[in-house]
Order: sequence, then structure tokens, then C-alpha cells
Amino acid sequence: MKKKIFFGVLSTSVITGIGASILTAAAIFLNISEKWQDIAVKIIDSLFLIIIAIVIFSAVAGLMATKRIIKPIRKINLDHPEPKKNYKELAPILEKLNSRNGMVNRQKAELVSRREQFSLLTESMNEGMIIADPKTSILTCNSEVSKLLCVKPPKNGDSIFTLSREENFRRCIQDAMGGRRAECLLKTEQGDRRVIASPASINGAVNGIVVFIFDVTEEQALEKMRREFTSNVSHELKTPLTTIYGVADMLANGMVKEADVAAFGGNIRREADRLITLINDIVALSKLDENSLPRSDEEIDLYELAAEIVGRLENCAAEKNITGTVFGDHVIMVGNRTVFDEVIYNLCDNAIKYGNIGGKYEVKLSHIPKRAILTVSDNGIGIPEEHIERIFERFYRVDKSRSRKIKGTGLGLSIVKHGVMYHGGTIRAVSTNEGTSFIAEFPLRENLSKT
Repeated sequence: MKKKIFFGVLSTSVITGIGASILTAAAIFLNISEKWQDIAVKIIDSLFLIIIAIVIFSAVAGLMATKRIIKPIRKINLDHPEPKKNYKELAPILEKLNSRNGMVNRQKAELVSRREQFSLLTESMNEGMIIADPKTSILTCNSEVSKLLCVKPPKNGDSIFTLSREENFRRCIQDAMGGRRAECLLKTEQGDRRVIASPASINGAVNGIVVFIFDVTEEQALEKMRREFTSNVSHELKTPLTTIYGVADMLANGMVKEADVAAFGGNIRREADRLITLINDIVALSKLDENSLPRSDEEIDLYELAAEIVGRLENCAAEKNITGTVFGDHVIMVGNRTVFDEVIYNLCDNAIKYGNIGGKYEVKLSHIPKRAILTVSDNGIGIPEEHIERIFERFYRVDKSRSRKIKGTGLGLSIVKHGVMYHGGTIRAVSTNEGTSFIAEFPLRENLSKT
């Protein structure tokens, strides 16, 4: 490289010398006599041509020299420079560049690794997550966002407002951009979504927002059921208490004839019994909900228990001339006898209440490998298909006007469902205009069934 630089300097010196000669010749030209001017002009013309030739030659030579100097430099791989294969003068710079490249590559690999970890974590979430910049442009989001909001997957750089046009969503995002944590509830085609938006601030300045989206469909449904349950319990408790209070007030004020006291006392007793039954059902349901009933490993013959319950309900069935029968296998279960009793009793009681006068109901016990099956069928009025999914809800009534005429608390089927679930089973209802069948299946321990 030193030789090439020397050649460039030499060319420059030659050109400079020629330029000086021209200036000298011009000065001489001004001082010579006219006699020699023609000769001088010819000489200067010749010199001018020579100078032009030299300049062209110097330019070409300089260009070629420059290319030869630059060519090895251009071939340097800046990602992996090799100082020993290039100019020695560039070796220190290339060594530093190599060191910097190594550091940059390590940092880049670390960033890629962290990004992959972040992506893996966010994609494994059941909640939607969005990170947006101060201009509301999406920086990153996981795939759950599009699923929860029922929209096309957004791209990085899209506005976050394209995810929902609802005003409460816009207000929520704007509040977060203003530095305040905000949340709202969105209604989508597939259910309810809660949106929580929080500002990401550094030194008091909002540099973006983080938005989480949760599926709260089940939570909202449970909240609705809780409100309905509270309302229904209040109503169911208020009705008998109002009757008891009214009758007792009349008795206390001597407004009842002596001959009618027994009848009024009977009213108080019936309403008190209804109130006690309701409270007992609520307590039983609460225990099943909280899973606070004691676990027992008592062996129970479901066939014998069903036959006993059908016998207990004979008088009640006789009032409507309904006949109950039990048939099938002697299936032995291990569990809580009281809970099994509640399950079968409520199903049979329901069959009598909603059965047709002069009809019948049947309790069938059977088993398949690892499953015990309890089926209670009646030939009553049936249940409309649109109500099948809701009949196990607390206080839910298919025909409220008719149900009010039938004794009961409205909690029987809820107790049945939770009692079946308590033993790890499932229950479903199948109904036609010819009657309804409730089918409960329980996991069956090996070697505990006999026919």
C-alpha cells in the first residue's frame, strides 16, 4: 500500500512541476521581443499539448491506482473481517471491527432468544395481550386477541382501534394513553370480554400501553345466576314468612274465631314446613358447592336404596294414582349415602310432581364397564327442548305459572346435579312429549358390581 501511495504522490508532483513550468513560460513570453514570439507560441502550443497528455495520463494513472487501492478494501467482509489478509495499516481498525461484530452478534442472539421466549409465553396464554406505542400502533400481540375479539389477526403497525369500534373500548384505550388504568366490558359474538388497559410510563411520560383481554363469559353467567339466586331466595323466603306473619298477627289480635284457630295454625305449620324445607335445600346445596360434606367410603346398593325411596314416596304418588317401579341390576357404589339418597329422592319426587294423573315412573339401575347408570323416567308433560340446558339451574322453572301450584323449592334438580358431580358423575335429561328421562352416570370401581 505504501508503494501505491508513493506513486500517487509522485504523479501529483509531476503535474505541479509542469504547472510551474507553464507559469514560468508565460512570464518569459511577456518579456521577449516580438521576434521570438512566434517561436514561443509554437513552443507553448507544443508544451500545452504535452501538458494535456500528461494530465490525461495522470488522471488515468490516478484512477487506476485508486481502484487498485480500493479493490482489496471493498473485498473486506465487514461481518467477519480478517486483518491478516488485508493492508497492515487497516489491521487495528479491522480488529476493533471484528471485536465489535462479536459483541453485536452476541447481543443480537440474546435479543432473538428473549423475543422467542416472550413470544412463547404470550402464545401460551389464554388471555389476549397487546402492546401499543404512544400513537396507538400495535407493536406486538398474541393470537388470542383475534380469537377473543372475533376479528382478523392484526398486523404490527395497525391501530389498536381497528380491533373494536365500540365506544367503551375507545374510551378505555384513550384513558390508558392519558396515564390512567382503565377497564371495560365488551360484548362479542362468542361471549363477554373484559379489557384492562394500563399505561407504560417512564419518568412520568407515557411511552405506550399494555392491554389484556379476558374471556369472562362464564364469570358473567355465574354472576347473573348469583343475582337470580339471591332474588329467588329472597322471594321464596318472603312468601312463607309473609303468610306466617299475617296469620300470627291475626291470632295475636284476636281476629280469628275460636273454631278457625286450628285451621290458621295449620297454615302456619305448612308455611313453616315449606320454609324449613327451603332452608334445608339451600344448606345442602351450599355444602355440595363448597365440597364440605364428609367423604365416606360406604358401600351402597343403589337398587335397594331406590326401592326404599320409591316406598317412601308411595303415599305422595298415590295422591295422583301414579305407580313407581324399580328394576335392573344391584349396582354397588362407594360414596356418601345421604347424597345418593338426595339424588334419587329428588328425581323420583320430580317424576311424581310433573307426571300425569294415573301415570307411572320407573327407576332403572344398570352398569357398563367402569360406569354405573341410574335412569329415572316418567310419562309426564315433558320438557321443551329450549329449556333442557337450563333445568339444572337453581330456581329455574319451565312453566312458572304451573310450577307455583306444585309444592317444591325449585332447588331439587340443582341438588341432583351437584350430588352427581360430588361423586364424579354426569347427568343429562332426554325429553319428548311422552315423558322425560334423567340419566346419571357414575364412575364404577372394579369388582364392586353384581347382578
